[in-house]
Amino acid sequence: MTPQHGAQVQADGSTHFSLWAPNARNVTLVMADRAIADRPELVMTAEQDGWFTARVPEAIGCRYRFRIDHQLEVPDPASRWQPEGAAGPSCVIDPHSYSWQVSNWLGRPWHETVLYEVHPGVMGGYSGIQAQLSRLAEMGVTAIELMPLNEVPGQRNWGYDGVLPFAPQSSYGTPEQLRELIDQAHALGLMVFVDVVYNHFGPEGNYLGEYAADFFRTDIVTPWGPAIDFRRQAVRSFFCENALMWLQDYRVDGLRLDAAHAISEQSFLVELASQVRSVLPPERHVHLVLENEHNDASLLAEGFDAQWNDDGHNTLHALLTGESESYYADFATDTTHKLARCLQEGFVYQGEPNRHGVARGEPSGELPPTAFVLFLQNHDQVGNRALGERLIHLTEQPALKAATALLLLSPMIPLLFMGEEWGSEQPFQFFTDYHDELAQAVREGRRNEFSEFSAFADAVARNHIPDPNAVATFQASQPNWSDLELPKHREWADYYRRLLQIRHQYIIPHLVGSRAEAAHVLADKAVTASWTLGNQSRLRIDLNLSETSVTTPPLTKAAKVIFAYGEDVAGAANHLPPLSVVVSVEAEA
Repeated sequence: MTPQHGAQVQADGSTHFSLWAPNARNVTLVMADRAIADRPELVMTAEQDGWFTARVPEAIGCRYRFRIDHQLEVPDPASRWQPEGAAGPSCVIDPHSYSWQVSNWLGRPWHETVLYEVHPGVMGGYSGIQAQLSRLAEMGVTAIELMPLNEVPGQRNWGYDGVLPFAPQSSYGTPEQLRELIDQAHALGLMVFVDVVYNHFGPEGNYLGEYAADFFRTDIVTPWGPAIDFRRQAVRSFFCENALMWLQDYRVDGLRLDAAHAISEQSFLVELASQVRSVLPPERHVHLVLENEHNDASLLAEGFDAQWNDDGHNTLHALLTGESESYYADFATDTTHKLARCLQEGFVYQGEPNRHGVARGEPSGELPPTAFVLFLQNHDQVGNRALGERLIHLTEQPALKAATALLLLSPMIPLLFMGEEWGSEQPFQFFTDYHDELAQAVREGRRNEFSEFSAFADAVARNHIPDPNAVATFQASQPNWSDLELPKHREWADYYRRLLQIRHQYIIPHLVGSRAEAAHVLADKAVTASWTLGNQSRLRIDLNLSETSVTTPPLTKAAKVIFAYGEDVAGAANHLPPLSVVVSVEAEA
């Protein structure tokens, strides 16, 4: 697939510039730091279907903009590098100039995945993440997932307000440093995933509507503005090329597609997966993961490996915290039965109506457990809380430890959120770097989001919600790595390490071909679930999140307990003490 968008370095050293601007009469390429044939500007050639092109010799390292109709100067929407930030000029880079130290990396199969989600900004940029790689690999993590890298206005942002999706955020480091991070991860056996946002652009710094109005739909409005028009081939190619850029130019191992349910043309998702699978060599392990509120299970048979299982999180969160407001209301009744269904069939909602009376989801029981990414915490579920509290502040430690054992020893693919593995107590709050009227609008909008929560029903309480634009909000969200030296945090880290060692020993080698057997409610907040693994052994997890003991089916003589947590759980016979978990494996008879 030959890229159409942006500045492409050619084999002869020249650079081909291309911009889709169907509403423009003319486009001028303006070079900020060099002359083109004794002039700093070049009128681009108008091609068919709204394309404008130009070819420039020896442009690598040069900074440039596009001038639309002699008036508006804009960065390249497919810019590969914004050294001065989103508002500055774009820069031509050669994606093939980096000398990869790990040249034979083919990735790892999906079933080996243990994800660790990080925000590059609060981690200290690419170099800050790189400093943690050895520790994560030693713990048993096999993949880091980078929250969105697309360029956003300002120095700090969650990443989901991106406006230049091809340009790695300049405040995190250079493209070269990003490649060094990925190279070092691969040297340690770690995969790298990137979270991509193809459903909207941020509210500041996106100029596409000025010269390519057809990029957006006027008949569909999303929470972020007009929907992107995926009926247009130029729009589809823009995002398909973006996906391939991360996978080819940066050699990442997988993509997580944010809020895929907000993409109006679901056929685009199928096309993107098809492009990725057909362009990349079959020997590479490349993984595509969806976030999809609609629980479209059918997409998981269309080239995607898995979906974030929000149903699983929401059910466990309701059990651990007792929270029942907002979207947790969908999980506040029959919660234990919902957990059992999640463990047996994947999604909780498979066509049933939610609290608004809207049918949600498709049947998922035929999918393997590895088609679901399970988590207790992530950027959404922590950061979208008004105060950004982690679970360690919302539930008792024994209950959290029991649920963590379920997370890390079930056949679903586990995801950890940065700092979770050592019991970090820093919040993760929503932060941006906007100014003036937009800053005020974001601040008020953020606080009004929580008006339906009883704790923030009045304006005075909402004023205590952190200001997203304050530097202090960003700083409060930075993990305090020195806490790792404290005994209580070392204890948490040892707990996660032990669980992941068990996962690597007993579960990961036999995940291929695994399938759910059954899950049953033992009592309120207590379930037993079993799976047949690929080697025909039987994995069983008995979980009790209640304050009372519950009776469990007896284990067979052939069953081996591989993990147990809870007070007096080792001496229990046919029952689970409060706040405990027992995990066993029974070899095939």
